[in-house]
Amino acid sequence: MSNELLPPLKPIPIKDRLSILYIERGHLDVLDGAFVVVDKNGVRTHIPVGGIACLMLEPGTRVSHAACALAARVGTLLVWIGEAGVRLYSAGQPGGARSDKLLYQARLALDDALRLKVVRKMYALRFGEEPPQRRSVEQLRGIEGVRVRETYKRLAAQYGVEWKARNYDTDDWDKGDLPNRCLSAATASLYGVTEAAILAAGYAPAIGFIHTGKPLSFVYDVADVYKFDTVVPLAFHIAARKLHNPEQQVRLACRNAFRQTRLLERIIPGIEDMLAAGEITPPEHFKEQIGPAIPNPESIGDDGHRA
Repeated sequence: MSNELLPPLKPIPIKDRLSILYIERGHLDVLDGAFVVVDKNGVRTHIPVGGIACLMLEPGTRVSHAACALAARVGTLLVWIGEAGVRLYSAGQPGGARSDKLLYQARLALDDALRLKVVRKMYALRFGEEPPQRRSVEQLRGIEGVRVRETYKRLAAQYGVEWKARNYDTDDWDKGDLPNRCLSAATASLYGVTEAAILAAGYAPAIGFIHTGKPLSFVYDVADVYKFDTVVPLAFHIAARKLHNPEQQVRLACRNAFRQTRLLERIIPGIEDMLAAGEITPPEHFKEQIGPAIPNPESIGDDGHRA
């Protein structure tokens, strides 16, 4: 495998990429400037450079240094997940947030009045109606929780699935019943795509508005806006069919749904719309950004030193 540094690449806009790809029991490396997955039999499968928004790495996957570097340069998010996608262990940030957008996001989150405006907008986008007046963030969170629980019950009845409650054990996913396992696999897929979109837009996954104090708080906020229009109905549909390896079937269904609904094209404008509710001036858009303070790969020789 070639581990040489490669010349700069122009990333493909995230709206034009495939949303998500799962890799299991293979070695992700770089060959001739492209991602390649090598299985245990030595069979190579090429992945378009920068053509994927998010690569989900399941147990049994090894990743080379060159692959991590290439992923960062082309803006492809690497996410390490558990078997069947029901756990999300870690993620490699592709490039980092823009400082001006990070400060804009933080200002909205830290000001109680501005934060409430953003939360109200998220509520309106999620439920298709304005939230009740004179409610705090905590009160809106409580109202949202009641509506979510009712939505789970309604979808379960619609698909003929026996439903008790949203319940799962992060230390033992197999303890969960079938619909909960399907929901966990579905939301993990959505979180990966959402985090990739947030990072591509220049924001920070940890700075949330409804959810707070977690590494992916903003991911949960944004994903919740789209969850019941995309992955949750799919999870109940597959749970009702009682298929072999239902978590895998959920992942495949989510992948197809993301492509058909062009979800990535919707998420970034959606984020801007949510934050615009704060009614403060957002950062100006600019095409050319100052590159990182690292040597140009073309000026470095094979020995790792400047040519």
